[in-house]
This record gives sequence, structure tokens and C-alpha cells, in this order.
Amino acid sequence: MTVYNDVSTHLHTIRDLVRWGASRMNEAGLHFGHGTDNAIDEAAALVLHALHLPPDLHAEYFQSCLMPTEKQAASHLLERRIAERKPAAYLTRRAWFMGLPFYVDERVLIPRSPLAELIERHFAPWLLDSRKVENILDLGTGSGCIGIACAYSFPDARVDLVDISTDALEVARRNVAEHGLEDQVEVIQSNLFSALKGRRYDLIISNPPYVGLAELDTLPAEYHHEPRLGLAAGEEGLDVVEEILNQAADYLHRDGLLIVEVGNAQYALCEAFPDVPFTWLEFERGGQGVFLLNATQLRRL
Repeated sequence: MTVYNDVSTHLHTIRDLVRWGASRMNEAGLHFGHGTDNAIDEAAALVLHALHLPPDLHAEYFQSCLMPTEKQAASHLLERRIAERKPAAYLTRRAWFMGLPFYVDERVLIPRSPLAELIERHFAPWLLDSRKVENILDLGTGSGCIGIACAYSFPDARVDLVDISTDALEVARRNVAEHGLEDQVEVIQSNLFSALKGRRYDLIISNPPYVGLAELDTLPAEYHHEPRLGLAAGEEGLDVVEEILNQAADYLHRDGLLIVEVGNAQYALCEAFPDVPFTWLEFERGGQGVFLLNATQLRRL
């Protein structure tokens, strides 16, 4: 109650609460890596959510004075972020990917992949004609954000969202419904390709688990709220991606592409497969550890 009384007495505007929340987060040594990379943006996301305001609120409104109940709601959310060490998206149940809103909770990883940038530009220049894409697979879909974003960018393509986790697929189905894409997007439970016999794709996109056991133990507390199934991938972080490399050629059309995010496991992957001609993609907005292989290269494996 003391904290709220101080907030109610001394803080009056949206800007005041964002500044106060950011200061408290920095003081507590929180980690930011689930949609924001600094305390000010994280605090702003929580305050605006508590006030039922859009995340892109015009700056002039940050000088707006708040009612006591609004101050209480915003300060409570900020205090939860500090006390529980949960990423903001799990507190608001909302994350953004490629400018699109997605429901998220602790059953799925929080969207933060650089793959959004590739989807926005239709995988150019590697994909020569996006109009010819008819079938897309989002392998290890989690919340469904990658596949759903692809459905928006390729409105004439069929998209399969695949995951081994029934819990994750419940979230993915909710997001498919919220975006009204039930006629274009299919949700399938499968251990990688096991339930996809006979299907072929022009694009297979995957953000699989790729965190090694040693790295997993050193991750900040915020990451331990995420499902371990979506992060851990054996000693070097390569267990899942190796299976994808071994099987993907059988599920790609002749001119198909495989795009996989492996993060920091990039270096272990290159060491384990020195003869594979990975194309490592670059991003204007930051990000690394995403490779591309075409169907011909995969068949040679």
C-alpha cells in the first residue's frame, strides 16, 4: 500500500508512471529480451496496456493526467513485472510479430524472431516469385505467429502450423481464430514431420528449440517462465535442427526452400556440418543465426 500511496501522491501522468516503472526495473536488474530491449519500452508497454491504450499511442498523450484507479492498475502491473520476473507479454497476454497482435501465455514462447523481416519482404531475393508459393509449413509453430504472418503475406497459399505440444497448439488455434484464418491455415499436432506424410511445401520455416543445456542454465529468470520444450535441444542445442536437416528434403517441392533460426547454435551447427553450404541471412533490424538451404542442397545431404 505504501508504494501505491507514493505513486498516487507524486506521479500524475502517463509519462510519470513510465519513468517511475523504468527506474524501478533498472534498479531491480531485470532482463529485457522478449519484445523490448530496455526498461523504458517495457514500462511503456505495461502502462499503456493497463490503461487500455494502443502501443503506438501518440507522444502528446503521455502528458495526460490519470485517475487514481488508473494509477493503481498501472503501478500494480509494473510491480508484478519486478516481483515475478515475468516478461511483459505474459502479464498482458499480448505480443506483436510483424506488426500483428498475438495472444500468448506460458504455454508458448514469446514471439521475438527476426524472421518477421524476411516474411515482410516475401523472402526476397531468395524466393524469385512469391506468387508461385502454394504451400507453407511453420514447423514448431508455438503461438502460430510465424505461420499466421506468412498467411497474411501469401494470401493465396495454404499454411500448416505444426507442433508436438498440445498446449502450444491450443494457443495457435486461438490465434488462427482471432485472425479469421481458419479457411487458410491448418493446425496439426506432429513430432516434426511424423504426421505430414505425403505433404510437400514450397517453404518450410522453423524456429525450433536450439538452446544447449549449459546455456539454458545461465539464462536470466525471465526465460525460465517460458516452456522448456520450446528452448532445450540437447547438449549443443542441435538435436532438433539435425532432425530437420535429415528429413526436410522429403517434404519440399523441387524448388522449395528451408529457412531455420538456430540463434547462438549457429557456430556449433557449422562445426558439426562443415560441408553443408548454409546461407546465413542478414537483417536490417538486427538478428542472426538464421540459415537457408534449397531443396537441391538438402537432397545432397
